[in-house]
Amino acid sequence: MSQILIVIDEPDDWAPYYPSERVIPFADYLALPARSQRVRVINLCADYDYRSEGYYCSLLAEARHHNVLPSVRTLNDLALPQLYKLQLSQVIPALAKLPLPGPGTERVVKSYFGRCADPALQPLARALFDRFACPVLEIQLRANPQWEIVELKVCSHRDLSEEEETEFAEALDNFSNKVWRQHKKPSNSRYDLAILVNPEETLPPSDGAAIKKFVSAGRELGLSLELIGPGDYMRLPEFDGLFIRETTAIDHHTYRFAKKAEAEGLVVLDDPTSILRCTNKIYLADLFNTHKVPAPRTCILRRGDEESLKRAMEELGLPMVVKIPDGSFSRGVVKVNSEGELHGKLEELFAESSLLLAQEFLYTEFDWRIGVLDNKPLYACRYYMAKNHWQIYNHGNKKTVSGGFTTLPTFEVPKPVLQAALKATKPIGRGFYGVDVKESAGKGYVIEVNDNPSIDSGVEDKYLGKELYRLILQEFIRRLDARKAGQE
Repeated sequence: MSQILIVIDEPDDWAPYYPSERVIPFADYLALPARSQRVRVINLCADYDYRSEGYYCSLLAEARHHNVLPSVRTLNDLALPQLYKLQLSQVIPALAKLPLPGPGTERVVKSYFGRCADPALQPLARALFDRFACPVLEIQLRANPQWEIVELKVCSHRDLSEEEETEFAEALDNFSNKVWRQHKKPSNSRYDLAILVNPEETLPPSDGAAIKKFVSAGRELGLSLELIGPGDYMRLPEFDGLFIRETTAIDHHTYRFAKKAEAEGLVVLDDPTSILRCTNKIYLADLFNTHKVPAPRTCILRRGDEESLKRAMEELGLPMVVKIPDGSFSRGVVKVNSEGELHGKLEELFAESSLLLAQEFLYTEFDWRIGVLDNKPLYACRYYMAKNHWQIYNHGNKKTVSGGFTTLPTFEVPKPVLQAALKATKPIGRGFYGVDVKESAGKGYVIEVNDNPSIDSGVEDKYLGKELYRLILQEFIRRLDARKAGQE
C-alpha cells in the first residue's frame, strides 16, 4: 500500500480540518529524502500557476516517481482552454443527460475529487475527474441550448466557504481511502493486488464463488487482495498489480484501467495490448493469417462493398457465420443458411459496425477452451452447445442459456488442439488467455482468443481445484519479484 502525503503551503492552511501526520508543508516535502516505497501525493498548495510552489510540488513529485494529484500534465492542460477543450468529447454523454433549462442559463459548480453536491451533475463531475484529476475543479456551464462547458478552472481549497470546506473534507476522506483511518496492511503480505469486478455485470468472467477463492488463495500466498469497482480508477497507484475480472472492451473503463495501471508500473492481467488485440476479431483474423495459425476460412466484409460479399459467398459457401468484430459471450454472432437470410442479417449488423467477419461454419458438438498463461497451457474445458442451438450460449427468449461442460487435464487434450491454441497466443503476448478451438477431422481450428477468460467455481477449476487460483496468482508474484529484481 502506498504512503499518502498531503502537501500544503503552511500549517495554518489545515486549521479547518482534523490534524494528521500525513499533512506536511511544501518546505518539508522539498526536504524529504529519497524513499524506496511508493508514495502518493495530494498537492493542496494554493497556487498551481507555472513556476509557483504548487507547480513545483507536482513537478518534483513526478521526478521522484511519486504518484501526484494534480499531475503536471493536468495543470498544463487546465491552464489553456485550447488544450482541455480538445479532450471534452468523452464527457459529452454526461452533459447530454443533464436536464435542460432555458437557453442562456449558466451554472458554476465545484467538484471535489470528482464528487459534486448536485446528484444530477455527479456523472459529469466523475467523467471530468477521470480526465483532469485535481482536488477542486470549478466547472462553468451554459445552455446553448444544450449544456456546454464554458470553462474549467483548478481552484485552491483555501478559497472555499465553510459549507464547501465540509464537502471538500468529506470528498478527500473518501478519495484517500479513509486517510485518517487507513487499514493496516497484513504483516505477512508481500504485495497488494486489486481485482477489478463489477457487481452490475450480467455475465462476468468470474462468479462470486471464484472471486472468493482467488482472495483465499492470495491470502495463503502472502498477497493482500482487494476488490475494486469502476469508480476506483484513481486508486490504482495504491496497488502493485491489477487483475481484471470484468468483461473488457476498448471503448470501456476496463481498457482505461489497464492503461493507467500499466502506466503506473503495476503488473496487469490482462494488459492493454492484449485487450486491444483480443477484443477485435478483425485483428485476430489477420494475425492468424500472418502467423499461419490454423483457423476456419475467413473473409472481411465491408459495408457497401458488394465485391467482398460476393467473394465470401464463393469462398465460404453456406451456411456461414457472420460476426461483429468486438462481440463477447456469443453476442453479435449469427449463422445464416441462405442468401436472403444473409442480406437481412448484414443489414442489422452493419448498423453497428463498418466491418464484419464472415467465417466458414464448422459443426462440432463442443468447443475446446484452452486456458493459456504466459504461453503455457493452464486448463482445458469442453463447452457443449446449448440445447437446440449451434453455440455454447443461446441469448434468445430474454434468458441466456448455456450448454454443459467437461473439464480435463491439459495432457488429455488432443495434440493438434493444444498446438493450435499455443500458436495463436504466442504473437499476442504473455497474458492470460482463453483460446476457443474447434476439433474437426483430427485438426484444431482456432475460433478466437479471449483476453480475460472465464474462471467460474465448479467449471474451469473442476480438475485443478484451488491450485488453478494459486497458479494464476503465482504468476503475479513471479512478475512482481522479477520487476523488483530489475529483470522485467
